Amino acid sequence: MSDSRFGKIFGGMLAAMVVLTIVLIIIANVVGSTLKDEMASLKDQAKAKELIARIEPIGKVAFGKPAEVAQTQAAPAAKAETVSGEATYNAACAACHAQGVAGAPKFADGGAWNERVARGKDTLYANAVNGYQGKAGYMPPKGGNASLSDDQVKAAVDYMVDNIK
Repeated sequence: MSDSRFGKIFGGMLAAMVVLTIVLIIIANVVGSTLKDEMASLKDQAKAKELIARIEPIGKVAFGKPAEVAQTQAAPAAKAETVSGEATYNAACAACHAQGVAGAPKFADGGAWNERVARGKDTLYANAVNGYQGKAGYMPPKGGNASLSDDQVKAAVDYMVDNIK
């Protein structure tokens, strides 16, 4: 390739990039002015709050001593409403216990539950909360749903035991 041909190609590419940059600047100004006009027209507080809710970050970083951070994060958890054992079972436990997946005792199956119940509810609670590796299969901690509270898991265990036939 000769120097003059390289110069023409390079000059053409440079000109195309300059034109593209100008077009992008024009588009950005048009879009920016439209958004600016929309923000100016938000006189209603409800619309402003809705807009802020749409663009606010989905997470927050907590700085401070571990005890302070834990205290600030525990406050929203205290507000969580209590969920019934049946609701927890349907949301988390039924995936395995309805069909006996991975050796899970089927819901309301007395033959599968009687030996487990004979060990006591405290053992059932501990196995459900902490997980358990048995001869028949594996029970993951909290049924694989770490967001469940211990009380929700215990309520689900109570629901399953109360429905044994």
